[in-house]
Amino acid sequence: MLSQLTISNYAIVEQLDLELKSGMTVITGETGAGKSIMLDALALTLGDRADKDVIQPGQDKTEICASFDIKSNTQAQHWLKEQDYIADDECILRRVVTAEGRSKAYINGSPVTLNELKQLGEMLVDIHSQHEHQSLLKTSTHQRLLDDYYGTSDLARQVEEAAQTWRSHHLKLEELENLAEEHNARFELQHYQLKELNELNLTTDEYPTLEDEHQQLNHAESILSSLQAAIELCRDNDEQNIQATLGQVKTILEDMPYCSPSMETAYELLSTALIQVEEASSELGQAADGIDMNPARLEELDDRLTAIHQLARKHKVKPEELPAFHHQLQDEMGSASSADEQIEKLKQELKEFESAYHELADDLSKKRSSGAGKLSKAINVQLKKLDMDSANFSVALNTDAASTPNTKGNEKIEFLVSTNPGQSPKPLIKIASGGELSRISLAIQVVTAQTSSIPSLIFDEVDVGIGGTVAITVGELLRQLGDKGQVLCVTHQAQVASQGHHHLYVSKLAGKNSISTKVSELGGEEQVIEIARMLGGNAENESSMAHAREMMAS
Repeated sequence: MLSQLTISNYAIVEQLDLELKSGMTVITGETGAGKSIMLDALALTLGDRADKDVIQPGQDKTEICASFDIKSNTQAQHWLKEQDYIADDECILRRVVTAEGRSKAYINGSPVTLNELKQLGEMLVDIHSQHEHQSLLKTSTHQRLLDDYYGTSDLARQVEEAAQTWRSHHLKLEELENLAEEHNARFELQHYQLKELNELNLTTDEYPTLEDEHQQLNHAESILSSLQAAIELCRDNDEQNIQATLGQVKTILEDMPYCSPSMETAYELLSTALIQVEEASSELGQAADGIDMNPARLEELDDRLTAIHQLARKHKVKPEELPAFHHQLQDEMGSASSADEQIEKLKQELKEFESAYHELADDLSKKRSSGAGKLSKAINVQLKKLDMDSANFSVALNTDAASTPNTKGNEKIEFLVSTNPGQSPKPLIKIASGGELSRISLAIQVVTAQTSSIPSLIFDEVDVGIGGTVAITVGELLRQLGDKGQVLCVTHQAQVASQGHHHLYVSKLAGKNSISTKVSELGGEEQVIEIARMLGGNAENESSMAHAREMMAS
């Protein structure tokens, strides 16, 4: 509920700090004192469009702040959490309008758009006036009120979720059908690529091994010739070879009569060198014996390497990267399927989702149909109490022509009313008389208040044009609403004002150069005096005072 309203420099309100309570609070005062101005300022915090002309003359801005107790308002708390705003027991809406025409809005200190402010505002307050009914003219509100009244809100949410699930899968199906040709072409290409790689069957370390073997076979003759020449120089040349030369040098050193340390070192090195040359000659011999002159194998290797290089160029990878590319493609193809297969799968799932939706929606339609009759009957009872005996209220369930799942269910719900006998029912928005619309709205609120999620209701002079016993009935109905939540009522009717749990009096203070508004809470004798004034008398008029006391007592 609305717990506090602070207004600065708005119209004729210089500064107002107002604490509000649950129950029915009546707001009275003489014409032009500023009663409706307070509600207009509150409407700014609920998302109404701002005009810089509302700023008090000589001021650079106006600021309005409204605090709400939302610990029992689960709808508002859920919305705040979804939008990632602070969702404590208290919610503060703030609006600032500057003289330059700029407007800023805040929810719990966070800057927000006007649309966000309006969305949250509709969950906190419902404003009714003779000229504007904020939510009861919207068919979305009609659906919510019917579902809340008959207890089908949870089922309605299930229907909405089922429709959203169907829509999500339907969009996927449409996208896939639009891309089916391209998808299938890619699928076929990958399938062909995988077939080529499977036929090649290149193992991870095969390519380097093949390259080495190819190099050896391709240059076998040249390699063998070089090896034989080397072996000949090392040992097989009868005229001169390295082994024979080293042996001769060793013999010379052995035959010397004197051997210095340096010569001994040289002799040892030559001995070591001779051993190494002998070993090298043996290794060269083994290498030469291993050279295979195999043209058939060389041709086979040429073909294999050519196939490897061609596929590598085709897939724009290095030859040694082909095995990894092959495994990657296998993984992709293992989890993929053709577009036709996916389309068939989605179509089957879509049928299942649509069947689940229709089962829920049909159940909801039956319950709404029953609830519509009961709601219509209850509201017509209240209309008769409001002296609208000829009025006939009904809830229309217009079947949606579309065959696809709708988040709202199978039908569009709309409140209809006829105010004269023989007149066909019309939507609320087409009711010509503001007084009639006010009373119809009041009857709807009285019936649905037991289940409505909106905790604060504001009625701005909805009793214009009525009096007598009807005004008393209006006061009684508003008090009934106040017993269940919070009602703020701007009224000129003493019969209505006398019913309030709380009474605020708005007066106008004239200064030297300006006029400002003052709000006082009345109680006891002050309240009796105000009721007497509204009856057309004053504190000196004994009959007016007596009548006022009688109304307060009753």
